[in-house]
Amino acid sequence: MPGIIKLKRGLDINLKGKPQKKITELPLAETYALKPADYKFVTPKVQARVGDRVKAGDVLFFDKYRPEIVFTSPVSGEVIEIRRGQRRRILEYVVKADKEIEYQMFSAGSVSQLEEKQIIDTLVKSGLWAGIIQRPYGIIADPGHKPKAVHISTFDSAPLAPDYQFVFRDDLEDFQLGVDILAKISGAKVFLNLDGRIEDNIFDNVKNVEITRFIGKHPAGNVGIQIHHLTPVMKGEVVWTVSAQDIVFIGRLFRTGKYDLTRIIALAGSEVKDPHYYKLIVGTNIQPIIADQLSQDNVRIISGNVLTGSKVDKKGYLGRYDNMITVIPEGDYYEFMAWAGLGLKKYSTSRTFFSWLFPKKEWVIDTNMHGSVRPFVVTGRMDQVLPMDILPEYLLKAILANDIDRMEALGIYEIVEEDMALCEFVCVSKIEIQEIVRQGLQAMIKEMS
Repeated sequence: MPGIIKLKRGLDINLKGKPQKKITELPLAETYALKPADYKFVTPKVQARVGDRVKAGDVLFFDKYRPEIVFTSPVSGEVIEIRRGQRRRILEYVVKADKEIEYQMFSAGSVSQLEEKQIIDTLVKSGLWAGIIQRPYGIIADPGHKPKAVHISTFDSAPLAPDYQFVFRDDLEDFQLGVDILAKISGAKVFLNLDGRIEDNIFDNVKNVEITRFIGKHPAGNVGIQIHHLTPVMKGEVVWTVSAQDIVFIGRLFRTGKYDLTRIIALAGSEVKDPHYYKLIVGTNIQPIIADQLSQDNVRIISGNVLTGSKVDKKGYLGRYDNMITVIPEGDYYEFMAWAGLGLKKYSTSRTFFSWLFPKKEWVIDTNMHGSVRPFVVTGRMDQVLPMDILPEYLLKAILANDIDRMEALGIYEIVEEDMALCEFVCVSKIEIQEIVRQGLQAMIKEMS
């Protein structure tokens, strides 16, 4: 009988613009890009140069400090630009796609036919190893370090998130193959974590896993929350996490031999005329997706969800790990004495405004901060939305003080930015909590190296 874990803390933000269950299959975009910033603690070194021709699966760049970790092109074509920022930091690797994709072929076969080393080598050389993320730190896993467990979350509880029951309904064969491969190379138990509110879940019959159902508000779907309640990460331990989509990518690679990053994402948000799903290739230019879909021009386009995603412009690119594009109003305005009204049209997580009288309302929320950064005070608001046995406010203060011992004692190994995103949303001090968490993780990595 699968275990059930009920989470009492959290917050579901009911936003307008949920994606409808229909799929538009897009033709190949003109250009695709890989963004090194999508990969935490990676220092990119150029391999393919401007003018080089590449196949899907050919290396574009690699990690300076771990040269075996490579990042490969999602399509075939010509490298037309390496966009750089300050101090020549690589921002985007842009490939002009061929009209028909040519794939670099890798070893394929069933799990029983392949040796563990052969599987790992194929994942590393293809670039799909970048989909295996380790806790602590939320970085790409070390191929030479075995984990104590592997965790896969099969649902996303973030605002406007895609419905995995719809997205993965035709990929269960590849999903099962991906799970079997991970079980073989990790040598550890694979935890498959399901949404306990769904009956007849499409992942119910996945084999070679331990199933646990989570019931609760966001962030119940975050794999970090699930790890905390099943196999907490202690100092010196490693847990692998792999997204449901990367599991499918891995299974597809060993079934076909192709580095095929075709996936289904959601276009959602209050400023989208027809929010629904799109079938495309990771790294695509988003311009064809949002064309004729925006209800106004003054919008914030986000690659990812509203809590953890990255701002992109109308000619930007979909992030490597993002499963959606969200469009909400830009908040570039000043509202005189906004605090003095009843706030019937203002979303609030407390009872400051009377909007709490409408719990089922779909809200239109913009990016306005409604004030500037304030002193960091302990209010207890973060504890109400973080279903983990840690003290988030005290942990953040330890990070700001760069107190390594206290950071360890307060649970720095258990979190990454996405786990604290709701804390940032409800923070009355309006500080950038996710950025602080990343600073803390950087300090820990530096300390341990």
